[in-house]
Amino acid sequence: MLRARLVRVLIAIVIVIVLLLGLIWLFQRTLIYLPDSSAVPPAADVLPGAADVELRTSDGLSLGAWLIPPTQPGPYAVVLVAPGNAGNRANRAPLAAALAARGMAVLLVDYRGYGGNPGSPSEEGLGHDIRAAHRFLTEELQVPPTQLVYYGESLGSAVVTDLAAEHPPAALVLRSPFTDLAAAGSEHYPFLPVRLLLRDRFPVAETIPRVKAPITVVLGAQDSIIPPEQSRDVARAGNATLIEIPGADHNDRVLLDGPQLIDAIHL
Repeated sequence: MLRARLVRVLIAIVIVIVLLLGLIWLFQRTLIYLPDSSAVPPAADVLPGAADVELRTSDGLSLGAWLIPPTQPGPYAVVLVAPGNAGNRANRAPLAAALAARGMAVLLVDYRGYGGNPGSPSEEGLGHDIRAAHRFLTEELQVPPTQLVYYGESLGSAVVTDLAAEHPPAALVLRSPFTDLAAAGSEHYPFLPVRLLLRDRFPVAETIPRVKAPITVVLGAQDSIIPPEQSRDVARAGNATLIEIPGADHNDRVLLDGPQLIDAIHL
């Protein structure tokens, strides 16, 4: 009798664990992507001279984005900004303003599901979205690759690294990149088999050696979201210039539009 009870208890525990893992597998993207899906105001209401533009993805979505002109005339870089996993493009307005003040044009992208855009985010979907932004710049606006800078923030670092391996820019700048999403997830959920469960991979360190462009990695030395050593590993894998900002945590203002970050985004 005792053995039978133990067996039943063990079976019940296994069933509960399997159910929990199944739920995590089904709903994992709600833990990865944290969009602010509310509609954003018109671009010009937030950034003088900015324009609302439409990006058409290869899988049929129409995405809103902001195009911000430089505040200085003459030859300039065009920065394609791939944001992190939270918020929307309105949160990156200070970054765009700082870059424009340095004489750069900026395309602020929102992925599917962010900033009033249709769809739900995924690794494949974000790949479609950033390529739609690239086509807009290179085909509609005729921006040459020699004028393009890709800037990726956290999760966005993975998005633009993948783009850069396919369509090399003049420069690639990554802020707080992880080596791959499973490595980052394991830091926050060490009790879960993250690598086994994940559907979205974002293998930055594996992809970055294929990038044929100068690379800069910026990290906060006190980053509590993405371990600084992961960002250092990405820099080593890509033979990148590494810029460490002492005392900076992942969401500190200095890593949004601080002078060291803006200095790193250039041609």
